[in-house]
Amino acid sequence: MKVVHLNNADKSGGAAIAAYRIHTSLLERQLNSRMWVNFAESGDWTVKGPSSKFRKAFAKVRRHLIGPALGIMQTDDKILHSPNIFSSSWSNQINKSDVDIAHLHWVGAEMASIKDIGGFKKPVVWTLHDMWAFCGAEHVSWDNRWQDGYTRKNRPSNLKGFDLNRWTWNRKIKYWKQPFHIVAVSNWLAECAQNSALMKNWPIKVIPNCLDTNKWRPADKVYARELLGLPKDDQIIAFGTYGANSEFHKGFDLLVEALGYLKDHNQNSLLAIFGQTTPEKSTNFGFDTRFMGHFNDEISLCLFYSAVDLLVVPSRMESFGQTATESMACGTPVVAFGATGLLDIVDHKINGYLAKPFESEDLAKGIDYILNSSNYNELSKNSREKVVRKFDSEVVAEQYEQLYNDVLKCQH
Repeated sequence: MKVVHLNNADKSGGAAIAAYRIHTSLLERQLNSRMWVNFAESGDWTVKGPSSKFRKAFAKVRRHLIGPALGIMQTDDKILHSPNIFSSSWSNQINKSDVDIAHLHWVGAEMASIKDIGGFKKPVVWTLHDMWAFCGAEHVSWDNRWQDGYTRKNRPSNLKGFDLNRWTWNRKIKYWKQPFHIVAVSNWLAECAQNSALMKNWPIKVIPNCLDTNKWRPADKVYARELLGLPKDDQIIAFGTYGANSEFHKGFDLLVEALGYLKDHNQNSLLAIFGQTTPEKSTNFGFDTRFMGHFNDEISLCLFYSAVDLLVVPSRMESFGQTATESMACGTPVVAFGATGLLDIVDHKINGYLAKPFESEDLAKGIDYILNSSNYNELSKNSREKVVRKFDSEVVAEQYEQLYNDVLKCQH
């Protein structure tokens, strides 16, 4: 069985990291897995990127060619939009190859046109890492058009000019004649796909993102803090950001509000932020704050998660919640809102705290609960055990191999 994964990159962004981890988990299972990308950064010989300087340059340029089309849609919605107009050769390459299964992941930002996606003659498995596949051009949606269908009557009031989302959705309806085998990375995302006008009759299965828990494991807290230059006696609250603080669905504003409730009675607490260097003008969190910058390797990230006392994921919407599983694999409990993909990961007061959506005061209570818990060691132990049981690479790879076998049986 030969499987090729298509994703925009192999290392840049959460979906790329998730797709690459799935690919490597299949290699560990001795499957013939390869990954084809526009931006190859891992140096892994099983990952194929553009072969010439021209193709590499064109891959960078094509994502910007869509700028004028996005400009004719007037909206205050800052969410990424991918109309995926420009033709690519991915479907032709797959169709002419000896590949048994084309496994799609995140193919936005003009990696493959909507018409190309509909042109695969090989069986297609598509792992959804956000809402784009069943929406219009938007990757995250706050309205119900994806459920009802994109009509002129249900257009949001904040959207003026050309209705790019409706036009894109209609192109998906036109070109995607045969259902793909859909994998959702969480039960919430699967439910969305099942309730969508586009995919309601498509085969949909839930398989989570994975981690190699032999690599992602706890380190000694005192040792980790010493290496990272963090104080050994403070309670440390962690938050991860990758330049997404302005994105409404990431809930940065709710985190700031929550910390405001805590600043007067958690004087020995420190906020450690990873994924960002110290900005010119920093938000006043009410706590001593350390900007840890970017961790470019898994060992450093494991040390960081092991060094802190909890991770806060304040998102209003997460397709999965990859940082939550990383943290828990290192024995560090997670505080989040009880909504969307994080419901599959965090178990309330067992390995973390699920606050009422989207009440920042209850998020603050969750942070306080973990920091002052009398059974913190049990919360830590449960965190690790949940990830090993549900999200380990071997567990997830086995589910994908079974799905591939089922898909190929359907072809005969």
